[in-house]
Amino acid sequence: MSPLRPYLLRALVDWITDNGLTPHLQVDARQPGVVVPASAVHDGMVVLNIAPRAVSQFSMDLEEVRFLARFGGVSQSIRIPVVAIQAVVVRENGRGMVFPDESQPVAASGPGPQEVVDLGGSEWSEEPPIEVSDQPQVKGPPRLRVIK
Repeated sequence: MSPLRPYLLRALVDWITDNGLTPHLQVDARQPGVVVPASAVHDGMVVLNIAPRAVSQFSMDLEEVRFLARFGGVSQSIRIPVVAIQAVVVRENGRGMVFPDESQPVAASGPGPQEVVDLGGSEWSEEPPIEVSDQPQVKGPPRLRVIK
């Protein structure tokens, strides 16, 4: 059978985007084949905004995710092997899924190498859904923040 992770990854990204939210990928930048700017890597990890408005030439297949993104105003080609993606998270509410580390042995009672673990457990089901209003929101000046 083909690996489950790329299919779940695509479904999660589509679901997040279809709901007008912002998908972020948490990536282990130390994995072989990961091509990201070194300035974006912190403690061997990088979190990438992959919303359609933030990237171009987005492509995802069973092996890797590829796109162009701007870092410091410079367009960069990004390549991420699917196995290096540790989580998919919604920026606006922190919901998402964590993928197990496939390089570590898995106990018989633990999650299988292709299963997905929920980041927040049962607390997510108790949260009210985010309501999207047709009214324009008044926002302050733009701010940058580091997401770890």
